[in-house]
Amino acid sequence: MKPRGYHCGPEGGRMKRFGFALLLIAALVMLPGAIAHAQRPAGDAASFAAFTGYRAVPNITYTTASGVELKLDFYGPARPSGPLPTAIFMHGGGYRIGSRKEASVLSLLPYVQMGWNAVNVEYRASGIALAPAAVEDARCALRWVTHNAKEYNVDPERIIVTGQSAGSHLALMTGLVPDTAGFDRNCPGPEPLKVAAVVSWYGVFDYTTLVDDPKRDYAITWIGGQPNYKDVAKRVSPMTYVRAGVPPVMAIHGDADPIVPYEQEVREIDALKKAGGVAETRSWQPTERRGRRRRPRPLRPAWRFRAAAHERSECPSPIASRPAARECPRPLPDTHPPTSCVASARARRRASRAR
Repeated sequence: MKPRGYHCGPEGGRMKRFGFALLLIAALVMLPGAIAHAQRPAGDAASFAAFTGYRAVPNITYTTASGVELKLDFYGPARPSGPLPTAIFMHGGGYRIGSRKEASVLSLLPYVQMGWNAVNVEYRASGIALAPAAVEDARCALRWVTHNAKEYNVDPERIIVTGQSAGSHLALMTGLVPDTAGFDRNCPGPEPLKVAAVVSWYGVFDYTTLVDDPKRDYAITWIGGQPNYKDVAKRVSPMTYVRAGVPPVMAIHGDADPIVPYEQEVREIDALKKAGGVAETRSWQPTERRGRRRRPRPLRPAWRFRAAAHERSECPSPIASRPAARECPRPLPDTHPPTSCVASARARRRASRAR
């Protein structure tokens, strides 16, 4: 049975890319729920590596802008078998506060547990540089990951971008803007920049509707002080870059979000689908706003969506078959694991008792 809202993409290679991207989206979407509840100061990366046995490479300078060395942290399996899917994560904070160090390194652990690499990125806040500086930084981070793919065992065909709030907006911009949009001036390179999918957690889709609203002070702080602020708002709006062929997007948003209006997500999904793109949406109830409470509502459908993606035959993906039982990702609290994973676990227990 197909999950609600699913439809196949175009035939051929593009369909396969969409199928794989949808599979990655479904796997990825369950993780930021845990990230939202792990907003504690980061531990020492070396201790993290020693404790988990994973590889941690902290404080890598991926570019320098406005006189600031911008850093990222890389995490991945200690002994990767080959190029791996990679999640690039960007923190929130309304472009005014927040940093990559506020997201505990443990919040990235689920990505690694699934056999992925994880990249935790910082960018310039509005106190250092106004829009579109942070977008340029996010694109530079993608450039760094793409350029260093071989050294860090990254599969450039399976890079996902995700984030929360401001970081979600950056993820959308990183994934949707074309190379010709002019955001890559600080980090030019021969490689085309592309991602397999975007997972957006309550991010802004259209700044032009917010930049004159005094209730949206984050938009005014980041954009509104510039003489050409309306032009800048349009330029940094993912809405501007919706077109056929953009990566698949999954958007998750609380329908009573007091900071970023829920209508932003509705417009986002509608625009992407009208352009012929692949888009999914999940929302949760007013009492479950943003990252302050656990969010089982969008997580449970994600498990079902992922399980269905494994069994989907009419839309093949580069993953030819259902993963082995040991590859089933561990369920997060308040979620239901895919039926196939539960059945595999029960079969292993029965076999163990028989021995």
